[in-house]
Amino acid sequence: MTGTVYKSTGSWYTVKALNGAFYECRIKGKFRMQGIKSTNPIAVGDVVDFDLETSNNKETGVIKTIHTRKNYIVRKSVNLSKQTHIIASNIDQVFLLVTIDNPPTFTSFIDRFLVTAEAYGIKTILLFNKMDTYDSDTKSIVENLIQIYTKIGYDCLKISAKLSENLEAVKLKMNGKISMFSGHSGVGKSTLVNTIEPQLNLKTKAISEQHQQGQHTTTFAEMFDLSFDARIIDTPGIKGFGVVDMEPAELDHYFPELFAIKTHCKFHNCLHLHEPKCAVKTAVDSGEIASSRYKSYLQILQCEEANYRTDSYDTA
Repeated sequence: MTGTVYKSTGSWYTVKALNGAFYECRIKGKFRMQGIKSTNPIAVGDVVDFDLETSNNKETGVIKTIHTRKNYIVRKSVNLSKQTHIIASNIDQVFLLVTIDNPPTFTSFIDRFLVTAEAYGIKTILLFNKMDTYDSDTKSIVENLIQIYTKIGYDCLKISAKLSENLEAVKLKMNGKISMFSGHSGVGKSTLVNTIEPQLNLKTKAISEQHQQGQHTTTFAEMFDLSFDARIIDTPGIKGFGVVDMEPAELDHYFPELFAIKTHCKFHNCLHLHEPKCAVKTAVDSGEIASSRYKSYLQILQCEEANYRTDSYDTA
């Protein structure tokens, strides 16, 4: 049988078969994905093949194979620093909730999130929430940010989860897709999800309570079918994606506006720092590339260069 993993608790997996039935499944022995050092070989969102077996008059499944993932997201393992924990896989899109204040979402956070999503191959949609609380100056900031990110190619929506403003547009983008919602604590993720699908309130509350009872060292994600043609993956305890480790020369691949013009730089391995005839720096000076985006690039590059130097000398 073939199905999709809807819930993972570390040892058992809830799998929804193609016929719509749910089965509790497990794996036998060591089950490792080639090329991925992970503490959990199977994640929510995985498409798997499994066989049914009967034990103690109960029908359960044994997972045999995992279908090829189109993408996945990870975080660092809590106890094993050299390994990762796969949060979820086969995600169509992630909605990043942004608030200008209460709490503030800085462009450095937005850009790091977008870089990580680009690296994972996951589409990001920016939701500017709490529009009902903003004055004219704050709304101008929102408009400026929307102009920056729309120009790059990201979809942006202004919403009010509390007043249900423009949520039909969000649901339209969710239709037929598997989505995740993310953002800083307090930006209104729970309010948004529960407004879109009120029936999920008890389920998400139950998951949160479970995690408050000593389960904080492991992330148990869960997928939910919504009342319209959409699914969401809820990941309690995860405020954002795990940061992707990459070589410094790779970073500009995940800034679309930098990647689009880097071929015009004099040097093919230009890092857009102090090199002569750098097309990226010229575009920043002319305003073609937003200075906030270039600043974020430099901040992330500095971190990646530091990590790269540390890894290069790590012979353990």
